[in-house]
Amino acid sequence: MVIDPMARRTDGESVRIARDVLCAGARDAAVCVLDQPQAIAQALGRRAGHGRRVVIIGDDRALVRAVRVLHLHGRLGASPLAVVPVGPGPSVAVARALGVPTDAVAASRAVLSGTDRRLDLLTDDTGGVVLGALGIPAPGRPLWLVRRPVRQPRRPRLRVEADGRLLADLDRPVTGVSVRAEGGLAEVVVRPSPNDGDVTARATSVTVSGPAFSYRANAATQGPTRTRTWTVCPEALRLTVP
Repeated sequence: MVIDPMARRTDGESVRIARDVLCAGARDAAVCVLDQPQAIAQALGRRAGHGRRVVIIGDDRALVRAVRVLHLHGRLGASPLAVVPVGPGPSVAVARALGVPTDAVAASRAVLSGTDRRLDLLTDDTGGVVLGALGIPAPGRPLWLVRRPVRQPRRPRLRVEADGRLLADLDRPVTGVSVRAEGGLAEVVVRPSPNDGDVTARATSVTVSGPAFSYRANAATQGPTRTRTWTVCPEALRLTVP
């Protein structure tokens, strides 16, 4: 098990409970207490990929870091991954959405007696990963008119392509774009305007480009960027759930 340092600072009692339950249920458990979040790359490099379950004790950021490291090293499917969420409600929203209990005892018991669920994953051209859906633009981060902000956010003009098929172009603004990996493909929804119908597609990869935009993924705001391509990795993640 890998204990994220932020979890110890945020809720040391939940970390202690998780550690006690897991060590009592798995006598051969190895414990790694990180001194900084970035140390997870070295920790997983030593322990992952040998068929043993990797257990992350921490919030969504710790979980996403673990998934990204394992993916970049080609080890994501080599062994099951589990998480005991520790942190305030908003910081463990991704784990909750994936079906993991947010109570330390329930989550730890799920690690010991749960089943491995195969989940599709979105990866991007910078090495990032997305668990769940992503949305453009990021809520709470509207694009404003340059120099003289106004109260009404400007709808972004984006070029959206799904496996080469053009869903939206820069000549018309859009209300929003969402992408989710489901059933081995990306489900793409483009909302042109409040009065027009959605444009939808299923594809293996999605490219969004245009003026700098931010997006919401993994319950956090990403960007801004001018272009990003997301590709589906079917059943790439083996996550332990109740």
